[in-house]
Amino acid sequence: MTQSAYVVTGMTCGHCVASVKEEVGELPGVRDVEVDLNSGRVLVTSEGVLAPEQVEGAVQVAGYQLVR
Repeated sequence: MTQSAYVVTGMTCGHCVASVKEEVGELPGVRDVEVDLNSGRVLVTSEGVLAPEQVEGAVQVAGYQLVR
């Protein structure tokens, strides 16, 4: 398993957190997604390394921006 940390901007509530968790969680190989609303930190546990573009795309579908 691999863990990767990201920072997402624009989240303001629990619904935002749920949206990000849902979209990122649907990426192939993702096993767990933890989101901290206050810091914007997203910790993704996956079977292998994810391309940052995959995560960024999922975050954008949820309506938010990935900090690079």
